[in-house]
Amino acid sequence: MKKIIVADDERHIRRLVCDFLTNEGYEALEAADGDVALELFRQNKDVAALILDVMMPNMDGWAVCREIRKTSSVPILLLTARSEEFDQLMGFEVGADDYVTKPFSPSVLMKRVAVLLKHAEAAPDNAADRNALDSLVVDEAAHVVTLDGKPLELTLKEYKILLKLLSSVGRVFTREQLLDDIWGFDYTGDARTVDSHMARLRTKLGDWGNRHLKTVYGTGYKIESAKEEE
Repeated sequence: MKKIIVADDERHIRRLVCDFLTNEGYEALEAADGDVALELFRQNKDVAALILDVMMPNMDGWAVCREIRKTSSVPILLLTARSEEFDQLMGFEVGADDYVTKPFSPSVLMKRVAVLLKHAEAAPDNAADRNALDSLVVDEAAHVVTLDGKPLELTLKEYKILLKLLSSVGRVFTREQLLDDIWGFDYTGDARTVDSHMARLRTKLGDWGNRHLKTVYGTGYKIESAKEEE
């Protein structure tokens, strides 16, 4: 029986979701806030998915999702009381797989959960979802970056820049290319924003960044492999 954590500070919603999950053959684990949800996840290594309300006391759903994504790619669905674009974008930025807006149909929610679980089961441990160079590993499926085996905290823009550079090791990407690909064609800010993001990224990457992340003055940036450096 698959375990699913349901975290919502509104008891009647929590009970409703848990009852439907139980009827669908799942084992529902209840949490009234984010702290309890995170503790339940750590205590139950076989949790198949989490349903997290965004607005909860102590630790909100975004924070729980961000914490779990440091170590796990378990499916996460967020419940939000608003349909604003910010909530949706924030959910995907912290690593959520899907979101449902309140009020919601419990039957539709069960379908969304079933789809998430099906995709998780079907997803192979495929090297195509992983970019690695020396001690740095980017797991695209889990949206997790590790350096020397430890999770690395990157902003969404920093993550996308790193992924772009790793997609073609040795190739120089101009500031304009990075702006278009990551900030979008309609971005009207200064191209120097790329430089500030790269500076922070290099700092977070430490020795690895000093070895592999190169500035091509007057042009842009690239990642070099150890072979290229020799």
